[in-house]
Amino acid sequence: MFVKLLSVLLLFMIFYNEPAWAQKKKETLMSEKVTQMMEWASKRSVIRLNGDKFRRFVKAPPRNFSVIIMFTALQPQRQCAVCRQADEEFMVLANSWRYSSAFTNKVFFASVDFDEGSDVFQMLGMNSAPTFLHFPPKGKLRKSDTYELQVRGFAAEQLARWVADRTDVQIRVIRPPNYAGPLLLGFLLAVIGGLAYLRRHNLEFLFNRNVWAFSALCFVLIMISGQMWNHIRGPPYAHKNPNTGEISYIHGSSQAQFVAETHIILFFNAAVTMGMVLLCEAATSNLDTGKRKMMCVTGIGLLMLFFSWLLSIFRKKYQGYPYSFLMR
Repeated sequence: MFVKLLSVLLLFMIFYNEPAWAQKKKETLMSEKVTQMMEWASKRSVIRLNGDKFRRFVKAPPRNFSVIIMFTALQPQRQCAVCRQADEEFMVLANSWRYSSAFTNKVFFASVDFDEGSDVFQMLGMNSAPTFLHFPPKGKLRKSDTYELQVRGFAAEQLARWVADRTDVQIRVIRPPNYAGPLLLGFLLAVIGGLAYLRRHNLEFLFNRNVWAFSALCFVLIMISGQMWNHIRGPPYAHKNPNTGEISYIHGSSQAQFVAETHIILFFNAAVTMGMVLLCEAATSNLDTGKRKMMCVTGIGLLMLFFSWLLSIFRKKYQGYPYSFLMR
């Protein structure tokens, strides 16, 4: 009877102390994870993960830190130019976090390359790169944990805002100094100054209406094509479908655009403008009739063709727009 009572008491003590033991084991495991992640982060701002590391340090509980992961394909045979551009911006963001007061063990930055972790891509059902995901400390992924790359672009500043929304970690993006812009500006000013010095006795060209009209026209064309939007958002140059290999130069949404799309729109607007200029010249110049007719026909052709293309792009981006001209 005494042996049975002792056995029951022993079992009761074991089961009673099990939660405390399990909690201690959980805290130890979590501490080991944080220590390992901090060690990797101290060597490299963006931690490179393969399938095993992803399952151990991100997928498997327990975890009390967020992980921002860029899923990419950087190997040369993948020919993913957008991945390389996004990787540079992601590195800028991670370095800004690592070497600033925002550095904390509550968030880490990592990357998974397709050729090193294809099983992770398959596990998450992903078939495109680059893709940015936020893995919260607890709970499942939400829709807002997937970064809207096509809408927001991959500029480090945009990524920092998204990280702040998901983790409350404010990161001030610090870019390495780029002297290309100041050097180019200095060279341009030197050329202008040199030309002004050489023509110092005859500065009538500064009052030439055609020069100022052409300069203003170039500025307007650059601005209305979306160059400033590209500078702010940092969109990819184009998009390559990973399944078909088809390259898209025109974004399908009215809320975003590619860099190549900006160049196309700039060229089309310039062609339409040239058509209008030729029509005006044909109506007002003192050239002979034959040349004026040629200018008129050329102007009408440019105007009709390129305006039709512009309208076609507009229809593609604004689904349901009912009007078209020459082509659909």
